[in-house]
Amino acid sequence: MGRIFEKRKHKIFARNAKLSKLFTRIGKEIAMAVKAGGPNPEANSRLKVAIQNARGMNMPKDNIDRAIKKAAGGEEADFAEVTYEGYAPGGVAVFVEAATNNTTRTVANVRSFFSKCGANLGTSGSLAHIFDRKAEFVVEGAALKGRDADEFEMEVIDAGADDVVRDDEGFIIYAPFASFGAMQQKLEALGVEAKSAELKRFPLVTSPADISTARAVLKLVDMLNEDDDVNAVYHNMDLTEEVEAELEKG
Repeated sequence: MGRIFEKRKHKIFARNAKLSKLFTRIGKEIAMAVKAGGPNPEANSRLKVAIQNARGMNMPKDNIDRAIKKAAGGEEADFAEVTYEGYAPGGVAVFVEAATNNTTRTVANVRSFFSKCGANLGTSGSLAHIFDRKAEFVVEGAALKGRDADEFEMEVIDAGADDVVRDDEGFIIYAPFASFGAMQQKLEALGVEAKSAELKRFPLVTSPADISTARAVLKLVDMLNEDDDVNAVYHNMDLTEEVEAELEKG
């Protein structure tokens, strides 16, 4: 799966959220982790991963500590994790993950974005056959601390990785959704700290898009990403090099 995704990643557009949005997202994840399992990362694996991801995003330590303290003191709102699914123009599937303290507000906003972009919000589970949820671990080469790269790759494959993609910067490890915890434990046992450890959704099938469709889908993706309640947006749009070139022109 990893190599297939890597091969076409440039044709499956994803807009990176602004740094401030990333900090907001990880702050909510820290809050939810603390409320679910307490403020001690050694006794709370979800919080440990959240802190690890915050460091990987270069979130200042003071911000991390403040988020933990705020949640532990009951000052942070309770967030619910919700998802929304639907189809954008051209039949492109769009999957939205959000964390919100007001689901009425969030669903109204998401429905409005879909409507403005000529998209249709569907029912929960309607895209189960299109997206597969998997664990993704990003490990920088320096994190191996001199460990042999080939040996490391074999170790994580033996531990259950579906695939390992290597480049000049390090590794991207893909594992089944159910193996997230086991892979995290394996990396800890090897003394290797991942830059990020996340559950993401990858398209099992893609939808070809012309320039008009691509612009409409990306408009929807951008609108969703601007909403503070939205954590991640996934789609299965597949772009040709010609369409990519047109998009780059603006």
